[in-house]
Amino acid sequence: MKAMVFAAGLGTRLKPITDSLPKALVPVCGRPLIAHVLDKLCAAGYDEIVVNVHHFADKIKDYLASGGFPAHISISDESDLLRETGGGILHARPFLEDGGDFLVHNVDIISDLDLRWFREQAQPGALATLLVSRRKTQRYFLFDGQMRLVGWTNLATGEVRSPYPGLDPSKCRRYAFSGIHNISAGIFRVFDDYGCPERFPIVDFYLKACADHPIYGVVPPGLTVVDVGKLETLPEAEKICRSILTT
Repeated sequence: MKAMVFAAGLGTRLKPITDSLPKALVPVCGRPLIAHVLDKLCAAGYDEIVVNVHHFADKIKDYLASGGFPAHISISDESDLLRETGGGILHARPFLEDGGDFLVHNVDIISDLDLRWFREQAQPGALATLLVSRRKTQRYFLFDGQMRLVGWTNLATGEVRSPYPGLDPSKCRRYAFSGIHNISAGIFRVFDDYGCPERFPIVDFYLKACADHPIYGVVPPGLTVVDVGKLETLPEAEKICRSILTT
């Protein structure tokens, strides 16, 4: 089974740590973030994993070359251009297109999610299945009663984005995206159909494509998840990591 780890980001919210280290190698519980993600993927049966790199790319490559993970790990090198999340998937097309669904996992997400369970939640014909939660934030995906994606909103600004004119967020189910998604390999044909550029966010694509293709959200029961994207979340990540490792 195939998976992709997003590890190309600049990690600006983790400065000054990321002034000399890529976010993927920031230590949590004594191991780099990417090691926790790769361990989780391998344990769930993912044996072909591609990692995209940009910021301090060589340091990530060197670490992966000596990591000893029980999976075939490939590098999607974005040293020339940081392509954002959608462009990153598109750039990794040679590694991901030949096959069925693949999982995408942000490198800075630590959770107790059962990846096997999540994989089983993908509905037949879904273009993508998004892991979402009730986490408090300002930005939410919006879903209908069947948990099909219909839009996005920013509570702080009141902005609503949707391919459905006049969508009323108050009548939608509202959940936060957790940075983990299961994607059909058919997404590459849709990228072609939509004329996607070399660089684009996957969220922008989802908010356009959801009118034409089924994209669903899944809310796992009792999920513990932390986004290790900024300095103030590192202590929480350490606590959650220790809890997961001892259960």
